[in-house]
Amino acid sequence: MKYRFINDHREIWSIVTMCRVLKVARAGFYVWLHNPVSAGEKDNQRLLELIRDSYTLSGGVYGYRRVHGDLREIGEVCSRNRVAKIMRKNRIQAIHGYKVPRGTRGRPSLIAPNRVRREFTVVKPNQVWVTDITYIRTWQGWLYLAVVIDLFARNVVGWSMKPTLSRELALDALLMAVWRRKPEENVIVHSDQGSQYGSDDWQRFCRANNLVPSMSRRGNCWDNAVAESFFSSLKKERIRKRIYKTRDMARADIFDYIEVFYNRNRRHSHLGGVSPEAFEKASP
Repeated sequence: MKYRFINDHREIWSIVTMCRVLKVARAGFYVWLHNPVSAGEKDNQRLLELIRDSYTLSGGVYGYRRVHGDLREIGEVCSRNRVAKIMRKNRIQAIHGYKVPRGTRGRPSLIAPNRVRREFTVVKPNQVWVTDITYIRTWQGWLYLAVVIDLFARNVVGWSMKPTLSRELALDALLMAVWRRKPEENVIVHSDQGSQYGSDDWQRFCRANNLVPSMSRRGNCWDNAVAESFFSSLKKERIRKRIYKTRDMARADIFDYIEVFYNRNRRHSHLGGVSPEAFEKASP
């Protein structure tokens, strides 16, 4: 280490006095004087850059747990608490949005028993799918979104977006799921008691494609908690209280969230911190 020479006796005397007041050795003070940033702080600054990269790539929706997962994946050895402390110190936090109040679905009618009964963990793909509908604000009016989620890897296997709350909205999402997954055995399809899921068209489609309908109890959102959780994540992580200028802009952004971010890259706590696609690929 290269030290500067101190020739002024007044400067030397002030340093000696300071060391006495602080009760530190002069040698240690000189080291601090020429290298005031500790090795630990330098390493925190290095981690901060990696944390910011992970946070930015997630679109600002990752908290410290998922950021820590990214760091571990690239070989960094650091604790989750350390990541949380660095993020808190630098005011880096996940962006939270809001949940739009649910609208009217028509008169509910129980036409299928609750075959899921809040058992949301299954052992293989295409055992149980859950489906639900939500809506998104645009300046052109509402855009309705229906999704079908496979409970095994929690990936969205079917979706549909339309400007009206029609039965075709729910059917098109289910049709995409069947086309993509091509299940060889019966699949339970769990929904709430919305009129779209009680229609004759829905029932006929299920019978024709070896799908077994299941319905939540009336007014009990916890019976379909996985679908509710997905919509909550979508609105917190992507929509964030915004009102889209057009329905087409909303469609494009939601498509990107589902197909590019959520299914392929978003770390899911239920899956051990990996994305739905990675979890399903890693399963035997």
